[in-house]
Amino acid sequence: MINIVWVLLIGIGIIFSLISGNVEVINNEIVTSAKAGINLVIELIPMMVLWSGLMNIASSSGLLDKFAHLIKPLLNKIFPSLKNDKAIGYVASNVAANMIGLGSAATPFGLKAMEEMQKENSKKDTASDAMITFLVLNTSGVTIIPTTVIALRMATGSANPSCIILSSVIATFLASAAGLFIDYLIRRRHR
Repeated sequence: MINIVWVLLIGIGIIFSLISGNVEVINNEIVTSAKAGINLVIELIPMMVLWSGLMNIASSSGLLDKFAHLIKPLLNKIFPSLKNDKAIGYVASNVAANMIGLGSAATPFGLKAMEEMQKENSKKDTASDAMITFLVLNTSGVTIIPTTVIALRMATGSANPSCIILSSVIATFLASAAGLFIDYLIRRRHR
């Protein structure tokens, strides 16, 4: 569906530029946007490599396992039906990566958590309660250090790229709390 929206927006823009006689603007934007996109990716790669490497080190050293053990009581309350310790560990690793703003580093942990939860799922064609709750938590994920957003702000020349940390923490905490509360109410209602 989103592909259709993008095609329509681009098509409307091109048609409007042809009608208004501003074809040169479209040509300039295509060239400058491609160059800007490549430059942005090149500026983000070092930050992504650094944080992904740190997550790999944390995983290899057992730090993520210790973090998982630390937040396991909270995760057991959030995921009461989930009994798979491996899945809880992957969920904790996903939460840790999201907390430092690394959605791309969190993705593999999230996929592994879903695979482990699917093993316990009695209805293989329907998401379990734990899977739905994890999706809610992952989507709204509490971010303490929004590293990707800070890097984007730095790349685009922001005077104070880290000024968003407090508002990011508040927004993601409220989104997570609201999402988990609504998930709890819906689960309770269906029982």
